Amino acid sequence: MSTRIQDTFKKAGSKKVMSLFLTAGYPTIKDTVDLVLTCVESGADMIELGMPFSDPLADGPTIQESSNVAIENGVDLPIIFDMVKQIRYKSDVPIILMGYINPVISYGIETFCSEAAQAGVDGLIIPDMPIDEQDILISHSQRYGLSMIHLVAPNTTDERMQLVDQHSDGFVYCVSVTGVTGARDGKSVSESVDTFIDRVKKNIRKNPVLVGFGIQSKEDALRISAKTDGFIVGSALIQAIKSVFPRNTWKEEVGLFVKNLR
Repeated sequence: MSTRIQDTFKKAGSKKVMSLFLTAGYPTIKDTVDLVLTCVESGADMIELGMPFSDPLADGPTIQESSNVAIENGVDLPIIFDMVKQIRYKSDVPIILMGYINPVISYGIETFCSEAAQAGVDGLIIPDMPIDEQDILISHSQRYGLSMIHLVAPNTTDERMQLVDQHSDGFVYCVSVTGVTGARDGKSVSESVDTFIDRVKKNIRKNPVLVGFGIQSKEDALRISAKTDGFIVGSALIQAIKSVFPRNTWKEEVGLFVKNLR
């Protein structure tokens, strides 16, 4: 398991860990590294860097659109690995690559894990690869010191949650609602998520838990993550970027959005 991820949770203490999702190559390839560093300087504890894919099953329209833009910009896995290397010159923030299994298989699972680790990646989230079919991916991720992070959702059984806990070694990604990513009304999400989180806490004992899907503001984050170790924001951040790019001050405005979340 990545020591950077472990250390992040240890250092956080009673403070909520804030993980932010950014699509690699969005809004441009050359801006991604600066965008990550801006988010870190503004309070992000971890970064999930999305690997754009043409058929993102778990992503809502906001992240789908950002992926399409990034693909049109020409982003690919070697470019993403180079981004991580550039970030590593300036920051020790944990970096998790999040994406779909097809590009990983096409690249070669062992080559992917090896090059990701060499670049400075800490962990992987592959939402369309069930635990039952992950033996090869898990063996190579373990060999190269990459944490595997799995998801649980409201329709995940208790037994399955325990299996996820057993096979995860960074944290467990708690999907607050069933469905695709996307900013939702935070109050409605928090009302439906309380009993689910109680069930998660009973079954996830080994790993920290971060909650995501549907967080738009600091108030949402505090309310929805009250019983967890932290929260993840993706679609709302991508939407914030879209709303200010390409103004001259767009990065500063994104930084302010992140500070307000923190």
